[in-house]
Amino acid sequence: MVEPRQWIEGYVRAWNSNAPDDIAALFTEGAVYYTEPYSAPWQGRDEIVAKWLERRDKPGEATFEWHPVNVADDVSVIQGVTTYQDKTYSNLWVIRFAPDGRCREFTEWWMRHDAK
Repeated sequence: MVEPRQWIEGYVRAWNSNAPDDIAALFTEGAVYYTEPYSAPWQGRDEIVAKWLERRDKPGEATFEWHPVNVADDVSVIQGVTTYQDKTYSNLWVIRFAPDGRCREFTEWWMRHDAK
C-alpha cells in the first residue's frame, strides 16, 4: 500500500517551488492529470509540468490542509482546503499510484467558497 503523505508533501513542495524537477518527480512518464470534470486531462509528465507552470501560484501564496478520506492499496482519496489571502477552495483529490509511489493518475476537483 502506498502511503499518500510523502507524495502530498512533495506536491506541496512543488506547488511552492514551481521547479520542473520537483513537479516531474511526482508523476510517472505516462501519467494523466484531470484538472476538472469533463475536460481533457493533461497527458504525460512533460505536458503535466508545462501546464502546471502555466497555472502556477507564487511561492507561499496559499496554504493547504488535508486529510485522507480513503487510502487503499494503490489509490488515495484526499479532502483538502486551499486558502489564499482573498479566497478559499475545497479540494477533492483522487491519486492513483504506481508501485514506486509516483502518481500515474491524478484527479483534482475544487470549488471556491462563497464570498461573504
